[in-house]
Amino acid sequence: MNKTPLYENVAHKIIGLVDEGTFNPGDRVPSIRALSHQLKVSINTIKMAYGFLEDHRIIEARPQSGYYVCPRLTAIPREPEPENSGFRLHPSEITSSELVMQVMGDVMNPKLIQFGAAIPDPELIPVTRINRILASECRRFPDESTGYSMPPGNKRLRTQLARFMMRSGCTLSPDEIIITNGATEAVFLALRTLCSPGDTLAVGTPFYFNFLQLIKSLDLKVLEIPMSPVDGINIKALETALKQHSVQACLIISNFNNPLGNCMADRAKKRVLQLLKSHNVPLIEDDINGDLSFSARRPSVIKSWDSDGDALLCSSFSKTLAPGYRIGWIAPGRYFDAVKRQKLVTNIATPAPTQLAMAEFLVSGGYEHHLRTIRKAYAKKVMQMADAVGQYFPEGTRVTRPEGGFTLWIELPQGTDSLELYGMAHKKGISIAPGAIFSTTDLFRHCIRLNAALWSDSTKWAVKELGKMACDIQ
Repeated sequence: MNKTPLYENVAHKIIGLVDEGTFNPGDRVPSIRALSHQLKVSINTIKMAYGFLEDHRIIEARPQSGYYVCPRLTAIPREPEPENSGFRLHPSEITSSELVMQVMGDVMNPKLIQFGAAIPDPELIPVTRINRILASECRRFPDESTGYSMPPGNKRLRTQLARFMMRSGCTLSPDEIIITNGATEAVFLALRTLCSPGDTLAVGTPFYFNFLQLIKSLDLKVLEIPMSPVDGINIKALETALKQHSVQACLIISNFNNPLGNCMADRAKKRVLQLLKSHNVPLIEDDINGDLSFSARRPSVIKSWDSDGDALLCSSFSKTLAPGYRIGWIAPGRYFDAVKRQKLVTNIATPAPTQLAMAEFLVSGGYEHHLRTIRKAYAKKVMQMADAVGQYFPEGTRVTRPEGGFTLWIELPQGTDSLELYGMAHKKGISIAPGAIFSTTDLFRHCIRLNAALWSDSTKWAVKELGKMACDIQ
């Protein structure tokens, strides 16, 4: 399993001292050399620890003066409470949602501030480099780039993915991976393999709205299990649901969940897998945000504890690198052959040129460098947007504090209608995702999800405007 780097342990010691009041906002913290001597660790370790603390806005460097504790962001509201009241652990049918189609269609409207869709910041995508690699690989492999890359897909890419997934504690062979058209197709293939029309699928809720529509398209029922913005899926509720109902599979976003942003603790991940195995229920794990940790430690996937092939791991580059390239993958365990057949009959193959480009980007080390850049950028954007929400939104608003990804789940005071807010915001040129589309219930109608990836000085006005509108509809 992954071991926490020494510099992060040092950073958390400083955070503890700040929380305890040993160092207060505005206080100067020990110099790099002094702290290195006090803790008997290298100067480089302290530099990395202070860099981590700067990224998380715990301390700030002042020219020719040293490092100081940042002002407290007291404006950031409390984290939302777990929404356990009102839940009925009973399978539900999903209705088609025109609103979901409208929210997704908003992405194509250049006149809208894109806070609704969870899309990466285009300014952070290394467009020139990856397109140069794409052109180069097509020249290098002319026949391969114009032919079918039949399942399981490009071997070089699968090899690189297998190596990269070791960081999440998952030991895979390239021959255990199938390349797909994004993570959505990976989840679709898993559902097609495991479920038949009328079957019930357990999911944590609130839940990614497009997956709900995908489940609807397969004529499946959904059994919503309450989630905490801190701990993830409620394991006791999941256990009760498995005892009371026939569940064909369970779909979980374990790392930096969409929309809540939480990352399940390792002990919870292991417990969920054990619980599902005890009821012979396979797990579909979506890890699309796993590489977007704000710390250097990449969280483990649940599949890393799966020794029987009962967990189907899905992911893609859509949130980290190039959503338009549509490169995803699935490690389906003992369902490999069945998933491969589903891929063949669904769309035969994933485009070869983009597979070649992604493989080369991984081989060259470009992806690792890119991740270091965007992790720091998104950590700052998430914190700054959360700060703005606290400053401009109504009293009583709560916002999540994710440690990865780039979405914020905002719980407005009870009685605030997110559908009304969506309509008002749309007229002002702002797209948001209303909480109502993240569940078949009405429990999240007072919530919204915002995309912090597109936070900038030029979009700050939109958050201020949203806060004003939210106050107006109280």
